[in-house]
Amino acid sequence: MSESISLTEDYPQDIIDRARHVRLLALDVDGVLTDNRLHYDANGVETKSFHVQDGHGLKLILRSGIRVALITGRTSPMVERRAKELGIQDVIQGREDKLVALSQLCREHDIELDQVAYCGDDLPDREAIRRAGLGISVPNAMPYVLSEANWVTSHSGGEGAVREICDLLLKAQGHWASVLDTYLQRSNA
Repeated sequence: MSESISLTEDYPQDIIDRARHVRLLALDVDGVLTDNRLHYDANGVETKSFHVQDGHGLKLILRSGIRVALITGRTSPMVERRAKELGIQDVIQGREDKLVALSQLCREHDIELDQVAYCGDDLPDREAIRRAGLGISVPNAMPYVLSEANWVTSHSGGEGAVREICDLLLKAQGHWASVLDTYLQRSNA
């Protein structure tokens, strides 16, 4: 579609081609949706910070028909809460075997691995990044993970990297113009 080509001129053609086929965006949490830091309050309760623009991008992706999943090695009530706020139904916690978890999720939803965009930042994510149709990492990832990614975001994890991924997918699949139109119509009302 010519519309999607003009809107994706800042991306390499092979990344656009891979992004066009994505039906599932799967994300690690710590280091991708967060800045990779763990914060504890005075009572020892863990807290996490999530980037609001990442959340809005995920809502846009979900509305466009792309499924979203969170696959994390840790278990945290904040992840459940954030997923619920965003409307993400597939949340897999406490799994270090990310590729196994991702493969199970794909079977459950009849999605092939080459129809998945997966973003991670550390060793448990490495094989999922390698096997996904679009393997993505963030610039603050470990070097041996970065080397496996098809594409590395310009924003770091927890600082807008996920929004960058969402925008790529929306543009590559021809949804970007309608997203803009929706918000332009609201501002003109």
